This record gives sequence, C-alpha cells and structure tokens, in this order.
Amino acid sequence: MRKEGKALNKANPAKTQEKKDSPKIKSSRYFNGVGRRKTAIARVRVTAGSGQMIVNQKGIRDYFQKPSFEEIALAPLKLLKIAEKVNLSAKLNGGGLHAQAEALRHGLSRALVNMDGDFKKRLRAYGYLTRDP
Repeated sequence: MRKEGKALNKANPAKTQEKKDSPKIKSSRYFNGVGRRKTAIARVRVTAGSGQMIVNQKGIRDYFQKPSFEEIALAPLKLLKIAEKVNLSAKLNGGGLHAQAEALRHGLSRALVNMDGDFKKRLRAYGYLTRDP
C-alpha cells in the first residue's frame, strides 16, 4: 500500500514549496479591515501594489512622526514579509497616536486575513488579531 499524501508531495514538490514561500495576493481586489484600540478606530484598505502606505491622506512617515509608531502599525506586513507587495490606505480617528498605531495594526491584520486565510494562524500567534479594549 502506498500513501497518497507522500505520492502527491513527491510528484510535485515545487507546488508545495510555492504555497509556503509566496502568499497569494489577488491584484484586482481590495480587502477591508476595521481595527480598534481604546477609543481609536482604523478603517484599513489593502490592495496588491508596490508598498505605498497612505494614512489620513498623508504618507505613513508624515503621519506617524515617531518611527516606533510606524513599526507598530506595519508589524503584520513585516511578519508576513509582504510589505513591498501591498498598498495600504487607512483612515484613523480618535485616541492618541500610539492607540491609533495599534488600531491600524489590528485593522491591517484583519484585512490581511480577508486577503488570505492562511495568514490567520501566524497573526493570531503574535496577538495581532486580538481586540484590546
């Protein structure tokens, strides 16, 4: 008796490697996510692209003038290694800048899960999908 799972992996090992190494990013759609932290709310839209990050109609570096806030907000993209493959557009309101950065991280994580369900396990492990009231 031969095991079907092993036969499939031996028959096409490149296909299994491709799935693990490169995430599926659909180019013709956008994906929404809403993130919240205390009184801060972030409405996030993610599309396939070249890494453009717009927050409240400004560049992310212009909006979050401290690099630490930018790192907090973009942590899911760095974790998944897709920062240069997606464009981000977000509208933030309420709270302070730190809470807004964490709300953006939460909304971005939710949008990425909508984009590809395989991201959920890794984002959940780092606590990026957990709402912090």
